Amino acid sequence: MNPLAHGINRLNDFTGAITSYLVLPLIFVVVYEVFMRYVFNTPTSWGFEATTFIYGIHFVLGFGYTLKHNGHVAIDVFEARLKPRPRTILRILVSLIFFLPTIGLLTLYTIVYALDSWKIWEHASTSWAPPLYPFKTIMAVGFVLLFLQGVAKLIEDITSLGHNDH
Repeated sequence: MNPLAHGINRLNDFTGAITSYLVLPLIFVVVYEVFMRYVFNTPTSWGFEATTFIYGIHFVLGFGYTLKHNGHVAIDVFEARLKPRPRTILRILVSLIFFLPTIGLLTLYTIVYALDSWKIWEHASTSWAPPLYPFKTIMAVGFVLLFLQGVAKLIEDITSLGHNDH
């Protein structure tokens, strides 16, 4: 296996494993909020936003991990009908023409989005008013990981064409 692809795969596996533990604080915040709201009739000002942020982090940091494990929604009607070599060629073309340019632009945009947020020390316009720049940075990191995983998959597909007689 290519060392770059292997490193990206390991990075996304590690990130996915660590990120999976975010369900624990998410469950805690949801249970706490429900308890405070329905037992003491004193909902928190931060509970809803905290669950949104924690789940958002969990979601975006899982982009690359999900791609690595083929967990994203895919329409493979055409791909399923092809033999292995043409299927791999199709994946390479789709990656080069659609995936990498689109996700590359989204990655650049989210980086700019995060940097702009840091420039103004952006905070939410709610009563809790948490800072938004760390969360926008995490969103950018999620897209970087997704883009890198797309590069790893492309490397693996190109490598498989040269090593296997499909």
